[in-house]
Amino acid sequence: MGSFSIWHWLIIIFIVVLYVWPLWRIVSKAGFNGALSLLTFIPIVNVIMFWVFAFVTWPVEKKEK
Repeated sequence: MGSFSIWHWLIIIFIVVLYVWPLWRIVSKAGFNGALSLLTFIPIVNVIMFWVFAFVTWPVEKKEK
């Protein structure tokens, strides 16, 4: 990893921001803490999170009732 140039790091940061920012907004609009979007970087946890968000009642849905 020490052989990466500054351009490699800038591209990695750009991709991370491009991925996390919209996901943070989606999770926040669903009524959850936006920081949960950072869990997508943990390999098995991201799949579990995907299924939990698909089937759990969102806090936004609870407010509408």
